[in-house]
Amino acid sequence: MQDFKRLIDIVSQLRDPIAGCPWDVKQTPESLVPNLIEELYEVVEAIEDQDSDSLSEELGDLMLHIVFQVQIAEEEGRFDMVRVLNKINSKLVRRHPHVFGELRLDDADAVKMNWERIKKVEKTERKSVLEGIPRALPALIYAQRTQEKAASVGFDWQDIAPVLEKLTEEEAELREALEENDGAHIREELGDMLFTLVNLARKLHIDAEAALKETTRKFSKRFNYIEEHYSSKGEDINEASLEELDAIWDLAKKH
Repeated sequence: MQDFKRLIDIVSQLRDPIAGCPWDVKQTPESLVPNLIEELYEVVEAIEDQDSDSLSEELGDLMLHIVFQVQIAEEEGRFDMVRVLNKINSKLVRRHPHVFGELRLDDADAVKMNWERIKKVEKTERKSVLEGIPRALPALIYAQRTQEKAASVGFDWQDIAPVLEKLTEEEAELREALEENDGAHIREELGDMLFTLVNLARKLHIDAEAALKETTRKFSKRFNYIEEHYSSKGEDINEASLEELDAIWDLAKKH
């Protein structure tokens, strides 16, 4: 695509030590990481908001960072865009033998398990199927991805009944820790309970991160309603009693 080639040329010019931009020239792969993460989250937000105009812009910003990283790598003689594209093209063909080969797979779950099997063969240096999961992922995503990896080798319950039993067990253990008033124990048991809830979400084919985010947004919307209620009346929300706040909350749930 001509426009993609133009983006590569623009970034190359920005990085020119003589005629380029001083800010762009001084950047390193590491210095760009915070901006890269920010752009990624802006893409996610545009997707969640179903804002196509914003999404097209944010994807462009994210693409800029990809091209920027490749440009620096090429300057340092490590790799170029051709190598990056060849790697992903080859990977997609290799890991989709049911599309580009003769293998027959009946559903998405079978495709996912086969993907992990192929990946394990390719990544011979990895000693565990859990290796390769970015530790910097948000906790809920990290937990769900870890569970998915373990399930890919058969370490998984067949249905949700045992997960629900485990959730009841973890709740009881959390209550015991609360009675003991042991902070470290409470933290551990709460973590176990959260991990089990993520597992339940996974078994129900629900993205735990997205589900919690939706609920948090719902809470924020209703709480904003409460704030606007008191603001419109010229009253201080800090002076309201919990009973009064609960009453307005019930109204917010109807809007």
